[in-house]
Amino acid sequence: MAWGMRDVSERRLEFVVRASSGQEEMKALCEEFEISRPTGYIWLDRYRSCEQLQDLGEKSRRPHQSPHQTPEPIERRLIELRQQYPDWGARKLVVLLQREGVTLPRITAHRILLRNGLIAKGDRHRPAIKRFEREAPNQLWQMDFKGMPDSRNECLPLVMLDDHSRYLVGLYEMQGTQGKPVRQKLESTFQQHGLPEAMLMDHGTPGWNMQSQSGWTWLTVWLMRLGIRLTMSGFRHPQTQGKAERLNGCLEAAMRKRPKPAHQSWQSWLDAHRDEHNHVRPHEALNMDVPAQHWSPSLRPFRDDPPPWEYTDPQNVRLVRQNGSIGLRGRCFFVSRALIGERVQLQFLQDRVVVYFCQTPVREFDFQTGTSHHFDFGQFRRARTQALLAPDSGGSAPATPAAKKTFLE
Repeated sequence: MAWGMRDVSERRLEFVVRASSGQEEMKALCEEFEISRPTGYIWLDRYRSCEQLQDLGEKSRRPHQSPHQTPEPIERRLIELRQQYPDWGARKLVVLLQREGVTLPRITAHRILLRNGLIAKGDRHRPAIKRFEREAPNQLWQMDFKGMPDSRNECLPLVMLDDHSRYLVGLYEMQGTQGKPVRQKLESTFQQHGLPEAMLMDHGTPGWNMQSQSGWTWLTVWLMRLGIRLTMSGFRHPQTQGKAERLNGCLEAAMRKRPKPAHQSWQSWLDAHRDEHNHVRPHEALNMDVPAQHWSPSLRPFRDDPPPWEYTDPQNVRLVRQNGSIGLRGRCFFVSRALIGERVQLQFLQDRVVVYFCQTPVREFDFQTGTSHHFDFGQFRRARTQALLAPDSGGSAPATPAAKKTFLE
């Protein structure tokens, strides 16, 4: 007899009515209803003792006693922490409990939060499968602006994040993306924390000029002159700045769930969030440590007026002319108007040449076609590898193994 065609309670009622009549054998009846004889007797006893037929329904299998149930004070403390940090999940909250001497499994904390309606459906997501990070602090900083909805358009936060430690080296209230205020914040950050080896930013103002043929701006030239190697993320590819984008998401969640009081300034709110992020909030990518435990200031001091950059190959150094170009092999190649009056170094790769300003590749020339274009990092790596593997690398590419190692670096 097919159980799926009729309601379970209705089938149970039919069974107990027929079984209680005494006209049918229990064994045959149980076989007909596809249940065991002990189950049949349980249903029959329940029918005889119940006051309402609805009591024949399935009983809860939850144990009457839970000797290992989380004590109420611990549950209450977990709920208090969740209310204090409504944008934090169970993994981070149990770390806070551990700091108070309380051990609670993450899954237990998660279930307590679910049972109390403290986890929205949109907050449930799978963790990242694989992460990439630099080996030490200050090898790379990511810089980005966090977009804001119209309801909070009076502030545009500027985020500066260390790639290795996830330490927030800077979080500033900005009114826009103008270059001069951004430079002031950068100078303040460099004076406090030193200079990073490299910085990653997207193709937006003030780091990139979409109206310019070269794209570089006076702000990026200033950063390169300080000895900072610049890397631009891919066009329409925010995953390149995944850590900064993830932090922006956490920042947005905090702004929604713990909004700024009307009497508080945005910079004061951001300062408190930065301190919490660096010193209180556990980070899953750091084995639930806080970023401050993996961070140390840079040993490279900031100099507002750095000396001219010393290139390793003076013979291949050129001065950028007033029209933003350089002369090379009887031709005129455009580099960047942002680099007018600056010295650049050339590295030859067979029929191509890459133009470096300080440590950053800024332009690539093709002698065969006579064209030049903004530097493409992936294409340069492939071309450089091919040039080193070729029998005759041409130009000034090194030939000895030691020279090749230096050239690759």
